[in-house]
Amino acid sequence: MMTSESIRLRKIQRQAHEIMDEVNLRNVQMPPELLTMVIDNLSRAVGDLTDPSGNFSLSYLEEKVGNAHSILVKKIQ
Repeated sequence: MMTSESIRLRKIQRQAHEIMDEVNLRNVQMPPELLTMVIDNLSRAVGDLTDPSGNFSLSYLEEKVGNAHSILVKKIQ
């Protein structure tokens, strides 16, 4: 059985994969300011996750990847 943390990480992973698919497979054209916001949110998430101390906030990762995903999904709709 998956733990709550594992489920949350899976959701983050799924959203990240959906972002990659939208950008690469569908060749989504976005205004530069929206693309900058997506990149900013993803880089902040990666920066937190790669903290050398090994400490990261799952809530922060969910927020930042979720923000990037929402920006991209809203643009597509």
